[in-house]
Amino acid sequence: MPTATFNGKIIAQSDDTTFVEGNHYFPLASLDRSVVTDTDHHTSCFWKGTASYMTIEVDGEVAENAAWWYPEPMEGAEDVADRVAFYPAVTVE
Repeated sequence: MPTATFNGKIIAQSDDTTFVEGNHYFPLASLDRSVVTDTDHHTSCFWKGTASYMTIEVDGEVAENAAWWYPEPMEGAEDVADRVAFYPAVTVE
């Protein structure tokens, strides 16, 4: 089962991930919300839309903007709807 860990803690785990552009997108419902905080950071992808970011904090270790998701993915990017992916600060196995 794909598992995302940060600083030794499982922050997301699911058999239902979508693999897009080299990243596992986990269902938002699988994310441990107690370790993430929404940020004001946003980026734009020409085919997925505008990404929103979250900072992860576990036992004092912080990874700023290390998780992202697409609140309103563009047509054709529905596979990432209601899903979150992670930068390499998070280990996904």
